[in-house]
Amino acid sequence: MTRLTLSQDKVAPAVQEAVGKLHRDIVEHVATTVARDKVVVVGMAQNGFVRRARKLLEAEGIKFTYLEYGSYFSMWQQRLALKLWAGFPTFPMVFIDGTLIGGFTDLEALKQQGKLPK
Repeated sequence: MTRLTLSQDKVAPAVQEAVGKLHRDIVEHVATTVARDKVVVVGMAQNGFVRRARKLLEAEGIKFTYLEYGSYFSMWQQRLALKLWAGFPTFPMVFIDGTLIGGFTDLEALKQQGKLPK
């Protein structure tokens, strides 16, 4: 199912500009890393699902880049900018070959299907 998004012609230019500027440096850093590295995990401290995703990749011997942005009470605005950019509501965000595959449960499903990268 395609996610609903507000048509850009229904978003005031000032709002588009504000969203586009929201922690742009962090969004650009993540986008550059995702384009460069085969597997990227974007997460936050103290999150059990982030920890489990990292452990799964490590156990499978899969090299990955980990980017961490704060914890539950810090850097929430930076994480919000990443959620707006990716269109994904939770952490971790797992990217394989430049594609957002989802979070830990999606990564675990790929493992069960034998579709993790080598």
